[in-house]
Amino acid sequence: MKTKTIFSCQNCGYQSPKWLGRCPDCSNWNSFAEEAYTESKQAARPAYAALSDFSLKPEPVLLKEIEKKDDLRHKTQIGELDRVLGGGIVKGAVVLLGGDPGIGKSTISLQLSNQLSQTGLKILYVSAEESVQQTLMRAERLGILDSERIYVVNQTDLSAIIEYIKKIKPDVMIIDSIQVIFSPDISSSPGSVSQVRECSNILTRIAKSADISMFIIGHVTKEGALAGPRILEHIVDTVLYFEGERYSSYRILRAVKNRFGSTNEIGVFHMGSGGLEEVKNPSEFFLSERPQDAPGSVITSVLEGTRPMLLEVQALVARSSFGYATRRSEGFDYNRLNLLVAVLEKRLGLHLENEDIFINIAGGVTVKDPSCDLAVALAIVSSFKEKIVKKDIVIIGEVGLASEIRSVIQLSLRLNEAQKLGFKQCIIPKNNLDKKDSYALELTGARNIQEAMEYVF
Repeated sequence: MKTKTIFSCQNCGYQSPKWLGRCPDCSNWNSFAEEAYTESKQAARPAYAALSDFSLKPEPVLLKEIEKKDDLRHKTQIGELDRVLGGGIVKGAVVLLGGDPGIGKSTISLQLSNQLSQTGLKILYVSAEESVQQTLMRAERLGILDSERIYVVNQTDLSAIIEYIKKIKPDVMIIDSIQVIFSPDISSSPGSVSQVRECSNILTRIAKSADISMFIIGHVTKEGALAGPRILEHIVDTVLYFEGERYSSYRILRAVKNRFGSTNEIGVFHMGSGGLEEVKNPSEFFLSERPQDAPGSVITSVLEGTRPMLLEVQALVARSSFGYATRRSEGFDYNRLNLLVAVLEKRLGLHLENEDIFINIAGGVTVKDPSCDLAVALAIVSSFKEKIVKKDIVIIGEVGLASEIRSVIQLSLRLNEAQKLGFKQCIIPKNNLDKKDSYALELTGARNIQEAMEYVF
C-alpha cells in the first residue's frame, strides 16, 4: 500500500501529477486542489462491497416482456413541485437540487418529507450539515411535529448511511447535502471531486436497485453553478435549481435536466413564516406592484412549459454622461437586448447610441421565450420618448432583424391568461390573427414594430 499525492480539478475532475493554473480539460483557472490517494486493490473500487446486499439484476430482458406498472410516481402533494418534476417523483429516480445558500433547499425538502409521509411513505432524512436538534427547530417553525414516518439522522459517513437504508428500508430519501458526505475508503477530504463522484455513484446505484426515490441537495459556486464535478449532473436523473434573490420573498424552481418530464416548466413559491408556499397564480403575483402611468412599463405574456405568465417589462433610457453608452439587462438575454437596440436604431431611426439602456423583468424571472421581444422594444421606445403605454394592454411578438413581428406558439393560452386578469387589448403578430377565435379582449395584429407603435402610442 502506497500513498501518493495528486491534483484534481474541482470542476471537471481532471487529474494531474502537478499543480496547474488552468485546467486543460474545462479551461477553468485556479481549480486544482491537492488530494491524497492510496494505491491498493481494495481502494480501486471504494465502498462498492456495500452494494452486495441490494438486488441488482443486470440480465437483459426483451422490451415486450417488461412488466408495465401504473404507479410509477409518488405525488408530492405540492402542486408546483409536481409540475416541475413532470407529475411527481418517479420511483428509483435521483433528483439533484441546487441553489444559493438560504434560498430554501432544506425547507422544501422537509416540507416534501412531511407531505409524502402523509401518503403512507417512509422517509429517511439524512441531515449531514445540521444536528437532529437543529432539524427539529426547523420542523417546529414549519409546523411539522406529528409525523410518525419521517426518520432523521445526522450522519456523514456513507457506510453508516447504507446501514440505515438496509435497516429502515425507506421509500424516499433526502441527502442534505452531498458535499459533506464521505466514504472512508477514499483518502481525500469531503467535498472533493473523488468523494462527490463516488458517493453520488453509490447512492444512485442503491436508489435504482432498491426503488428508492432520492433527493440530493448540492451546494453552488459563486458563479451559480453546482459545486463538484460535472459528472454529478450526468449521474442523476433530474437537476432542479432554486432561483431568486436572497432578500426577496419569491422563489422560482426550474428544471435544467429531467429524464421523466419537460425542462420548460417552472414552479413559483413564496417564502413566508411557515415555509415555502405555492403561488397558484404567478401572473397576478408578478403584476401586483406594477407602477401606474410610468413610461417604460409594458406587460407581456410568456410561456414557461405549459404555463402562460404575464410579466412586466421595465425599461429605463437615460442620457449617458461618460460618452460610452451602457447596456444592462436583468432577466432578459443581454445579446438579445443589443440586437433589439440595433433594430430600433436602423429601422426606426432612433438615436440610442448615446443612451444608457436598462431592462428589468419584474419579479426576478429569467425569460427565454422570444415572444417577449416586442414588449422589450416598445418599453425602450416608451422610456426614450416619455410616452406611457396603456395599463390594460398586453404586447406579444418576436422581432426579426427587419423589424418584422413573427408569429408565436400557443397564443390561445396567453390570451386566456390576459383575459382572466382583466386586460382589454392585446397586440399580437399579424400572422397569429385568426378571426375564428373569439375573446373578450380586443386583438390587434401588427406586421412590424412601426405598426405596433402606432397602435400602442
